[in-house]
Amino acid sequence: MPRSQATVETSHASKYLQQLCKHFAHKVTVEYDPTKARVDFPFGDCRMRADERELTIECDAESPEGLERAQFVIDDHLARFAWREKPAIVWVAKS
Repeated sequence: MPRSQATVETSHASKYLQQLCKHFAHKVTVEYDPTKARVDFPFGDCRMRADERELTIECDAESPEGLERAQFVIDDHLARFAWREKPAIVWVAKS
């Protein structure tokens, strides 16, 4: 199962986690609180953790294409919500 992780340095990690989850909850199953979340996309799942310094995002999918799509959706939406900061989102493959 393909997996990846990204760590985004920001003092607004909880805010972005909650914005992403509220937005995704209109279309998919989401469970979250201010410090952790799970988003179940049809093409893959993402888990998020927020602390005072960073937002950590882990995604997995059944296929490499599903993982790419999950990463793209997270990248696209986080870039919109965090447009003032322009966060660097670098995905690293995990085994």
